[in-house]
Amino acid sequence: MESCAACGKADVSLKSCKACKLVKYCGVECQVAHRPLHKKACRIKAAELFDAQLFAQPRPREDCPICMRMLPVENDACGYHSCCGKIICAGCVFSLSRTQYRCPFCNAPNVKDEDWNKRLFERIEKYNDPFAINTMGSNYETGHSGFPVDHTKAVEHYERASELGCAVAHYNLGNSYRVGRGVDKDRKKATHHYQIAAMMGNDQARHNLGAMEWENGQHVRAMRHFMIAAKFGCHESLEMVKIGFTKCIVTKEDFENTLRCYQASHDEVRSEDRDRAKAAGVG
Repeated sequence: MESCAACGKADVSLKSCKACKLVKYCGVECQVAHRPLHKKACRIKAAELFDAQLFAQPRPREDCPICMRMLPVENDACGYHSCCGKIICAGCVFSLSRTQYRCPFCNAPNVKDEDWNKRLFERIEKYNDPFAINTMGSNYETGHSGFPVDHTKAVEHYERASELGCAVAHYNLGNSYRVGRGVDKDRKKATHHYQIAAMMGNDQARHNLGAMEWENGQHVRAMRHFMIAAKFGCHESLEMVKIGFTKCIVTKEDFENTLRCYQASHDEVRSEDRDRAKAAGVG
């Protein structure tokens, strides 16, 4: 029979330690009293549980709803439809631009920046669309689509979108905190947002986590991040895995497996339309 780790009572309702799940307590008083004895083991176990989640196989990226091929790693290799909120690959954006000027999902006509921005505002007002909010943040950051450059407003939109579960917004927040753009520099917060984005499948955030671990001298942890990102098609991460292999941090078996997965990922996202779009400077 399970008992309270502090007082030993077994005939009461017990609650597990939220951080480590190793021990149970009958109440807050017992948990506080037992904390000095439990703290070290708790931190070790909590770190193990978090790492298991952080380095788990991420879910695959979504497919383009038109060509049904996996969306590319690069965020700018996709197009967002402010009329209906659909995200399609640059190849399909390029193909549609040559054949029709209406949205293939809602039949809305293609519009210029001013009207496109109105649609973006409508997506936010009517549907609280996290990707639309993030897109507006990106526009404030870059000055795209006629928006004034305002890094503070960009961060505000990223924070709002991240609260709604947008992985790209977490990635953008990580970038903002890492370089101090619109906010004070804060590597801890940058790491936090990169970790959330990486666990949601954002490979660019995963690569940046690897880069930060590498800078901190945590080369083994860095390579774990780089290998995951490289397997999903991140070229920068693959280059770092090559360095890890030459420095004997990455085994031959892991290196070969990463190369195979990287090539398979690239084959999956590549198409003639996407190649044409890239050559034309679309995405």
